[in-house]
Amino acid sequence: MAGEATQQLTTKELWAGKRSPFSISYGKMMMWFFLISDALTFTGFLASLAFMRVYFADVWPITENIFYHFPFFHHTELPLLYVAFMTFILIISSVTMVLAVEAGHRMDKKGVTKWLFLTVIGGAVFLGSQAWEWSTFIQGSEYGAYDMGDGTMGRILNEEGTEILMRDGSVVTGAEAADIKSTQRVVKGANLIENEYGLPLYADFFFFITGFHGTHVLSGVIINLLILLRVRKGEFEETGHYEMVEKVGLYWHFIDLVWVFVFTFFYLV
Repeated sequence: MAGEATQQLTTKELWAGKRSPFSISYGKMMMWFFLISDALTFTGFLASLAFMRVYFADVWPITENIFYHFPFFHHTELPLLYVAFMTFILIISSVTMVLAVEAGHRMDKKGVTKWLFLTVIGGAVFLGSQAWEWSTFIQGSEYGAYDMGDGTMGRILNEEGTEILMRDGSVVTGAEAADIKSTQRVVKGANLIENEYGLPLYADFFFFITGFHGTHVLSGVIINLLILLRVRKGEFEETGHYEMVEKVGLYWHFIDLVWVFVFTFFYLV
């Protein structure tokens, strides 16, 4: 069409060297290679989780009965609400990263600074929330649970241990509760060896998958902070482009996308 300033390159020109055959920089291409390899690692984790969940379907813990806490509302059960809040924060941070990259394309130093700073804040809030969630999970419920010996746990609802919430949602009291109390041991909290909420394998997957993702978020926050300091110093104004912001943006979007899968497979399904 008239007026178009496009340039058609031959195959020989594309692959003859001295330029990227995909018209992207070396650094950006290496970032894509890293993200693909990292995606395979997360896929392995989630595939293993899916297999074990199906294999132990009869005794797999119900997530809504575990993650029902919310800061400052300790005596109110709000299933998955805080996890949803964490997801919202991470998605919003991905939006601010998009705006930082867009500002970089316009060589808008103030815009990049503002949106990248908000991205760092969003990542820090997510990490703090995840630390609180881990702490709550490790600490366990107020009174713990009885190990029923069949892979399930009976959550203790009162200090005397005479009211027990079973996996199917029924509450056991009276002689049946007394029998459980006298024969079954109490487990409180969760770690890599035992889990108040059911199978220890559930806790293992929780720590490894969310911990692996959290490590990525932590590294992303640190990298974004370092890039932000370089933006403030005006280094990218001197080089004439903000490609580094775009490269860390790819990594941040990957972290966000992975969390969507973790949230879906671990918490919702």
